[in-house]
Amino acid sequence: MNKEILQKAEKWLNNDYDQQTREAVKQLINNNEKELIDSFYKNLEFGTGGLRGIMGAGTNRINKYTIGAATQGLCNYINKMYSDKEIKVAVAYDCRNNSTYFAQISADIFTANGFQVYLFESLRPTPELSFAVRELKCQAGIIITASHNPKEYNGYKVYWNDGAQITPPHDKNIITEVNAVSDITQINFEGIPKNITVLGENFDRKYIKKLTELSLSPEIIKKHSDFKIVYTPIHGTGVKLVPEALKSFGFTNIYNVPEQDITDGNFPTVLSPNPENAEALKLALAKAEEVNADLVLATDPDGDRVGIAVRNLNNELILLNGNQTASLLIYYLIKKRVDKNILKGNEYIVKTIVTTELLGNIASSFGVNCYDTLTGFKYIAEVIRKKEGTELFIGGGEESYGYLAGEFVRDKDAVMSSSLIAEAAVWATEQEKSMYELLIDIYAEFGFYKEKLINIVKKGKSGAEEIGTIMKNFRDNPPEKIAGFKVIEIKDYLLQQSENFITESVEPLNFPVSNVIQFFTDDGSKITVRPSGTEPKIKFYISVNENLCCKDKFEETDKKLSEKIQRIKNSLNL
Repeated sequence: MNKEILQKAEKWLNNDYDQQTREAVKQLINNNEKELIDSFYKNLEFGTGGLRGIMGAGTNRINKYTIGAATQGLCNYINKMYSDKEIKVAVAYDCRNNSTYFAQISADIFTANGFQVYLFESLRPTPELSFAVRELKCQAGIIITASHNPKEYNGYKVYWNDGAQITPPHDKNIITEVNAVSDITQINFEGIPKNITVLGENFDRKYIKKLTELSLSPEIIKKHSDFKIVYTPIHGTGVKLVPEALKSFGFTNIYNVPEQDITDGNFPTVLSPNPENAEALKLALAKAEEVNADLVLATDPDGDRVGIAVRNLNNELILLNGNQTASLLIYYLIKKRVDKNILKGNEYIVKTIVTTELLGNIASSFGVNCYDTLTGFKYIAEVIRKKEGTELFIGGGEESYGYLAGEFVRDKDAVMSSSLIAEAAVWATEQEKSMYELLIDIYAEFGFYKEKLINIVKKGKSGAEEIGTIMKNFRDNPPEKIAGFKVIEIKDYLLQQSENFITESVEPLNFPVSNVIQFFTDDGSKITVRPSGTEPKIKFYISVNENLCCKDKFEETDKKLSEKIQRIKNSLNL
């Protein structure tokens, strides 16, 4: 047994910790050395967005005390920043086990530190928390959620006064304050109930009203109001607001999936509540076949990401990936503005560096700027903040199923996206096209891009070390060729440099430092390698492309691109 880890664990046996926690730690010490090591080998890191981890006792777990330390550290920082103001904080939570409990603990700590708290009466989507921070002029906000992680996880996201997740310098400064909470006696758990204001349906209506103002085709929705949509919240927060938003947009034919409307942090009907996984949409697809629906929408537990299914050329329901959905949505948002003659010339979109380059092609063809950011919607929100008042944000997206339009929410919004995706679908219907046919048209006009994400799971302390070794090997021994194609450029966001082997030049990268490496080959392919910031995974993003001369060549070109992706995977031993 590692003595240092054992000493850390034994500190959790003193009477400052509750009995349930002490008993859990005793069980680990006596019966489960591996779990004890994983629970205590490090402190759960308060990262640049907050916390995310497995629930349980220990310094490397989500529990009352790690949540408490994060909240107390955040309070200490807010007090330093706003010492002369009444401080207001919004608190929301999702469907996960213990989310209500952790949210109440956080609200109590905020009030104990003299803050006014707006606490949602029950589970709500993450984007509504972002909206609340802005609408109620709060200095900060938090939501208890682990997004789409497996059921054993929970987490804690922090938002600043612009409604976006924290970015520099606040992220690093908050981390410093959280790390300074070295003992649980420094955490003020004694709340002041009268300082809590509960938010309920009246606030929901404000949020949904703002969403409906984004509609670009109300007349087309009215004409096709009976368009059949199947929606599932996958046991999460979208259960109420997504159907309400769709109805507010004018859709009347919405079918639910009763088994998944049940709020349950154990996610009993799925292996993982992630709309990226086909298995999570199995029941929704069955319902869509039953009612002959043309669109399936599935949101993740905290309601910020949405996966969709549409009918292909053979009338079969198929899932689209995040890049495809983003392309359809961004194309619609721009093209509809062109058709309505309301583009002013100062519009822009934002995407992440791992998201399809097709978005940039679409935007530039219409004279709309496209800006790249690191992975994470907080960086998209940062661009919106910096350009507010000078350029107009149309929309943004990332390959991991997160999208946004308008500027009144500053995080990816599945409630909003579901409504606008449905609107894009009836707009296509009005042109006698399916969403799939519209996607092929986009490929033919702007380039056929195909992407593949490979996740390699490496759990625990040993897994984290393996991921570190993989990244080091790519830096120390970068490939000269990938799948037979010459690597012509390497962008290293940790070293903050772009090395071009054609011009034999090295240029600085104007991005925040991040442990990401990108390889560009002479056939136009892009391969990105990065450790996940929220899960024990290392991720490989592969992007390839070809010109699509005509719709008749779609299947042939699609097969060619799939084969190229496979060759790249083989070349990288994935």
